[in-house]
Amino acid sequence: MAVYLDIKELPKFHNAVLTIGTFDGVHEGHETILKEVVKHAKEVNGESVLITFEPHPRKLLFPDQPLKLLTPLHQKLLYIMQAGIEHVIVVPFTKEFANLSAQEYIEHFLVKYFHPNSIIIGYDHHFGHDRKGDIKLLKEFEQQYHYKVLEIPAQLIDDAAVSSTKIRKALMEGHMQEAAHMLGRPYSIIGTVVKGAQLGRTIGYPTANIQPEDAEQLIPVNGIYTVRVKWKDNMYGGMMSIGYNPTVTDDKSLKLEVNLFDFNEDIYDHPLEIEFVAWLRSEEKFDSLEALKEQLHRDKENSLHILQS
Repeated sequence: MAVYLDIKELPKFHNAVLTIGTFDGVHEGHETILKEVVKHAKEVNGESVLITFEPHPRKLLFPDQPLKLLTPLHQKLLYIMQAGIEHVIVVPFTKEFANLSAQEYIEHFLVKYFHPNSIIIGYDHHFGHDRKGDIKLLKEFEQQYHYKVLEIPAQLIDDAAVSSTKIRKALMEGHMQEAAHMLGRPYSIIGTVVKGAQLGRTIGYPTANIQPEDAEQLIPVNGIYTVRVKWKDNMYGGMMSIGYNPTVTDDKSLKLEVNLFDFNEDIYDHPLEIEFVAWLRSEEKFDSLEALKEQLHRDKENSLHILQS
């Protein structure tokens, strides 16, 4: 797969079959759509091309409505590649781009840079200034610019939209298996190991403090989790705490800490990918470090059972 960050440096595509969207999460609903794009590109002996935007358009258009992402850009690109798309264009979503009229969007963006054979979009796709462009307008220019508009069935579009909302809801309620089912994979966060208070090692459960690489990514609800951790292409079982460590500190800053099982490496400043397997329990304030230690022992036993099953 080729990724392009500058539309002025695009190659000349052969029979480009386009689809357009944010595709945050690249979940099962999105993948059904992407398979249709790949399938149609093969049918017309063309190339599958996906156009996405960075940052998420809602951040510019609706700044008062915070949106936490399911996938940072590089993760999104990886999942799109795995779906079989040949070319991905990441378009900077700026005020200038957002102010293109709907007709300018078609003529000076889609046609000028892509010369599409086909455009595959949903019935509810809108574009251009004030989102005045729609699938009907695209069809009005079909003959003039020699492309064909193919509408993604409404059910697929609705399912994809519902899935994104449901995934966020599941993650904020601790339903990790439900989120994984909709995503088609466990939800994950990539972050760098940073220095912490190092209290965990004093009670036998050393933790790596994680600084997520993308501050805009959704962090699941506070609590204790069973996780799998990828480091240097190896996977390790572990458990993770998301919260404030009320037993040992009054610091109200959110902390992400992971304890890796059977692991004894220096990983400061290293990136880890953390896959959420299951939510174990809510964060608690214990009366003593000994009580906390006993609970962590139970958490580890439960996590090992979950990972083995």
